Amino acid sequence: MILANNDYDVKTIVIRKNLEEEEAMNIVEQKKTDPFKSLLSRPKKEDIHLDSLKLYYESSLIVSGKYSANYFRKAIHTIDVDSNVHGVVMDDAVFPVRSKSGLEKAFVGKKGKNKVDLNLEEHVFVEEEDELTFDHHGLEVELPFKIDSKTIENYPTKILEDSSSIVKKPEFSYDSAIDKLQIHLKKPMDADVRDLKDEFVLHDITEVYIPIFEARLSGPKKKVEIIRIDAVRKKIL
Repeated sequence: MILANNDYDVKTIVIRKNLEEEEAMNIVEQKKTDPFKSLLSRPKKEDIHLDSLKLYYESSLIVSGKYSANYFRKAIHTIDVDSNVHGVVMDDAVFPVRSKSGLEKAFVGKKGKNKVDLNLEEHVFVEEEDELTFDHHGLEVELPFKIDSKTIENYPTKILEDSSSIVKKPEFSYDSAIDKLQIHLKKPMDADVRDLKDEFVLHDITEVYIPIFEARLSGPKKKVEIIRIDAVRKKIL
């Protein structure tokens, strides 16, 4: 059953920023010509103007869950038998020794071993558990920092609901993220299976909000560029 986004129990985490606006301004000032450079030229710093510098809280999404299944599949198990064995009987089925040439049976009485292919069924149990992280566009990523008590804000809701906060919510649905997790966990299965019983259990959905400074710059010929700074690691993205 597909549920609407507001039917999910979603955790919210805000990563603590380590960069203040004044520091962000200094980084922009040092790097502001980079987006405008070309192979032949680089504009002067005084020709680049900072139009705005804003702090965004940009969402990433973490989904975790478990997929389990059990089913029967056809399989061939090969066993070695003595050279004087012509076949193996199992219940009402007879399994002859493997043909050595493809045209005739192995000769009885020779040294060595004969091989018998047993056409059987295997009862298979599968259990896969994992989590995936997506950026706010829905692309699979890995967060470059740990999420623990040292890196997260104590009052995430207060920060996100502050009138000065600019929040970028996910641009894709929870259902899409969950579908991708299920595909990731459900490994390719043999076509010829029977009595398949499988289940997917969703563990958690977590929205992680990462502080990012975004500078809008204008340069020669009215060209506009953006510099984005990770306010956690103090790095240009």
